[in-house]
Amino acid sequence: MSNPALTNNPALNGKTLTAEELNRIYNQPAAELHRPGVDEPATAGSGDQVPPVAGSGSPMTYENTISKTVVLFLIVLALGAVGWMVPVLMWPGMIAGLVLGLVNAFKKEPSVPLILLYAAAQGLFLGGISGIFEAQWPGIVSQAIIGTFAVFGVTLLLFRSGKVRTSPRMTKIVLIAMAGYLVFSLINFGMMMFGATDTMFGMRDVTLWGIPLGIIVGLLAVFLAAYSLVMDFELIQNGVKNRVPEKWGWSAAFGLMVTLIWLYVEILRIIAIFRSN
Repeated sequence: MSNPALTNNPALNGKTLTAEELNRIYNQPAAELHRPGVDEPATAGSGDQVPPVAGSGSPMTYENTISKTVVLFLIVLALGAVGWMVPVLMWPGMIAGLVLGLVNAFKKEPSVPLILLYAAAQGLFLGGISGIFEAQWPGIVSQAIIGTFAVFGVTLLLFRSGKVRTSPRMTKIVLIAMAGYLVFSLINFGMMMFGATDTMFGMRDVTLWGIPLGIIVGLLAVFLAAYSLVMDFELIQNGVKNRVPEKWGWSAAFGLMVTLIWLYVEILRIIAIFRSN
């Protein structure tokens, strides 16, 4: 959930590296990519302009990262239309998306085909679940889309203004909360699959102080996703500042898609729980 794909490259770790350090990093075998720049302190100032890495082609920029994100978004939309028309494809899409997401997240270097396949699988999943929810609660998909872009837009504006940044302490708290959320989700999913609960959303339908637990957990998840967006923005900013090879823009685009898909599903579920009650 914290998009480890973006942190595999040492130049994305928040430090501004010198040209000599960058050359040394990218001339080493992939297995050693995590060591330079992390074990050794950077010597360049935070405002220095680092020249492109020799032999790396064109560096990662905001423009080519955005274009890669748009490509993934279009794939999600295209396959989403297929999943909408054939909802049963939601299940293989969900499983394939989970597997490909984990594979992409922990690869040493970005694999464009696997990232594209991830977007396709998630498109099938999102299309299927959106179609099912829309049939039961008309208009819910458009509401969830508006909510997702609203959170994304506000987070981006706050980040650009400099009012929102991550901190080591807050990041640790968020990662612990994400782990707790994951455990809760897995337990809830298992209970629903094995018939331990017969409600549509499992433990999320339990009420606390008259409020469905799903809304409380969902709002927490939205906050975690928004913080994850800030981490994504910072990592992309570091990649552009350190002028890493353009291929890492695919990892950045993948990380953004992971967070946005998570955010959309959470908002979709919050609205569904709210409307069903």
